Amino acid sequence: MNNNLIIGILAVIILVGGGIWLMNSGGPSGTTATSTPTTNTQTTTTTTSTASAPKVTTGTLIVATNSTAIVTGEIVPNGAQTSYWYEYGETKSFGSRTNAQNIGSGYVSISAPAYITGLKANTSYNFRLVGENSFGIVNDDTLSFTTNSNPPVAGTAPTMQTDAATSVTRTSANLNGRVNPNGSNTSYWFEYGNSSSLGNTTSFQTTGAGNTSLSVSLPVSGLAPATKYYFRMDAQNRFGTMNGTILVFTTPGPSAATAPSANTTNATSITASSAKLNGAVNPNGDSTSYWFEYGAGSTLATILGSTLHSVVTGSGTTPVNVSIELTGITPNTTYSYRLVTMNTYGTVRGDIVSFKTKQR
Repeated sequence: MNNNLIIGILAVIILVGGGIWLMNSGGPSGTTATSTPTTNTQTTTTTTSTASAPKVTTGTLIVATNSTAIVTGEIVPNGAQTSYWYEYGETKSFGSRTNAQNIGSGYVSISAPAYITGLKANTSYNFRLVGENSFGIVNDDTLSFTTNSNPPVAGTAPTMQTDAATSVTRTSANLNGRVNPNGSNTSYWFEYGNSSSLGNTTSFQTTGAGNTSLSVSLPVSGLAPATKYYFRMDAQNRFGTMNGTILVFTTPGPSAATAPSANTTNATSITASSAKLNGAVNPNGDSTSYWFEYGAGSTLATILGSTLHSVVTGSGTTPVNVSIELTGITPNTTYSYRLVTMNTYGTVRGDIVSFKTKQR
């Protein structure tokens, strides 16, 4: 049989939104498995808050050749690190199983494919998906497929690695990694959480079917300030699921946004009619604006007759140097000024600083 036709028969894993399922890659569909109902080892319920045993669903779309079969299903890990495998055999006692794959610990449904090899041609096989985490082992109904006379197409699971997080703020970060699809349509996602058990999952993305390493990045938000986070990248194609190394990053503080700080510093670039007013602003985690109050003289009662316009500094957590050019002032005169900052948590005024303009 023509290799192109064989390739057309093989299904491609496509990830859509928060779920993953198999779709045809352009040729005729794979066979549909027949079902023999069995009693699950443990009944599970998908939850978004309480960790529990995984929920498993064996897929009915099978791509078989004379010695291999691509089987698929879906697993909801339900908040605990979960592995899966397929039991298979010529009888309902199975007798063989695939290697266990780690699928993560999120609360969304994740595709669970397996590439079974070493099968007999033109033979019927029974199989079922099994998932396991610290809360229990769960298996789905027993399904069946029949091999044929078509030779298999070789392929390999993706290769990938987790890279360091970037653009880390009090409540967000970019999670990074690299993935090589190794010639088969590949999807990737990130798991993250405030312990090595992870528990949260990003959206699922696809990379295509190339043979080069690609740098990828996904943003996460809603993080807690001043908190250590663990994360890793996962990648998957029809030949296997791969898990990257777990890395860590820590979001900066403070743990809660506060009123900004204002530090007035000495004026510079002083001439007979102008000067640069300087200071440092720390927004302390909330969008902050600043301005300078100034006036002639050196006593508090008389200096604050004018202000220079407000400027927004952002919502960081480190001091930012700021300055405003003051022009049209009188030669040989003492002026005083101070920096003022404001965000939703309060208004803060810095110390008063004085300078004297030069003579003409």
